[in-house]
Amino acid sequence: MNILIKSATIIDSKSEFHNASHDLLIENGVITKIATSIKNPNNYQEIQLDNLHISQGWFDSGVSFGEPGWEERETIANGLKTAALSGFTAVALNANSNPVIDSNADITFIKAKSQNNAVNLLPIGALTVASKGEDLAELYDMSSAGAAAFYDYKRPISNPNLMKIALQYAANFDGLVCSFPQENKIAGKGVVHEHIASTRLGLKGIPALAEEMQVSRDLFLLEYTGGKLHIPTISAARSVALIREAKKKKLDVTCSVAIHNLIFTDEALSDFNTHFKVLPPLRTQEDADALIEGIKDGTIDMVTTDHNPLNIELKKIEFDYADYGTIGLESAFGALQKLFTTKKTIDILTRGKDRFGLEQTPIKEGTVANLTLFNPNTKSTFTKADILSKSKNAIFENESLNGYVYGIIANQQAVLKS
Repeated sequence: MNILIKSATIIDSKSEFHNASHDLLIENGVITKIATSIKNPNNYQEIQLDNLHISQGWFDSGVSFGEPGWEERETIANGLKTAALSGFTAVALNANSNPVIDSNADITFIKAKSQNNAVNLLPIGALTVASKGEDLAELYDMSSAGAAAFYDYKRPISNPNLMKIALQYAANFDGLVCSFPQENKIAGKGVVHEHIASTRLGLKGIPALAEEMQVSRDLFLLEYTGGKLHIPTISAARSVALIREAKKKKLDVTCSVAIHNLIFTDEALSDFNTHFKVLPPLRTQEDADALIEGIKDGTIDMVTTDHNPLNIELKKIEFDYADYGTIGLESAFGALQKLFTTKKTIDILTRGKDRFGLEQTPIKEGTVANLTLFNPNTKSTFTKADILSKSKNAIFENESLNGYVYGIIANQQAVLKS
């Protein structure tokens, strides 16, 4: 792949060219020259776009596609295309397919399906067999096949001894254990955050306590066992405080937050729109503010779109019975720019790679081209026409967003919007 990128503003704090506008010459997938102006004597493909900015490729630590088993929701091929056109050069794929990804063969299948793609897909294996929370899955075998972490997607491990054993066992091969932060006995049959809005709407609530208790329990277990723990999609202010204290103790813990939990609160539920039914639920403005502060001070290590395509039959029903989940890849950049500067947004979107075993790729001569291309200064309303996923359950539908993604250059391929 040979490409000449013209007049691109580089946003990369690890690059000597940070905040400067330069041309970049990419030959055989490697950045061979960065200069104010580069001629094109070899007639390479040129990329010259309006207000073009580039950064290191973005990473999402938790997406769902459906395949195998639920291809009507999303396929791996279209999911990776969606990720690429949304600016992501790497995504970690949750194990919530049918069957659940819980063996060496399953990991091998997923990696084969994503081979030779511009986007690097990191399969996450289930922590327990079929994600039932009863017996540990084949963690070492899955790790040998290329599993990046182990997680029963949205299913908390109720048995603390099982979580203890998982942390101890995975530590033998530096495995990353993920634990969904919810105590189901406290959550009960709740479907939204337990607060004024849930009372007003007559919907059963999930108190923040359900999350806080599970986070606290898992941190105690981590302190006892050692190992590596990742807590995906926290949503409560107290959870941020608990993890902040754990990091002060030097525990090996990371966490993420779903982008929609930063933007929306339970006040968005007033018309019972099931696009807003997510897990963990949308909470209060106080919680959202604490999450944003946690990102700013580094307590929260990464954001995720928590991209979860669901077909219409699972969403266009009564709120109580609708499935949890929203797509989010397509809207991620524009949503984050509503809260943060462009520089901070890019920092957020490139975090978390090390935790999942990915190398950083600073924008400098001699490094492999792993780039996201975007324009940070546009404003638009996100509509169904902007949805690239097969499923259309978008929490950001009809929301205003800031910025536009052109695509990516990675793995010796350029995937750009036409």
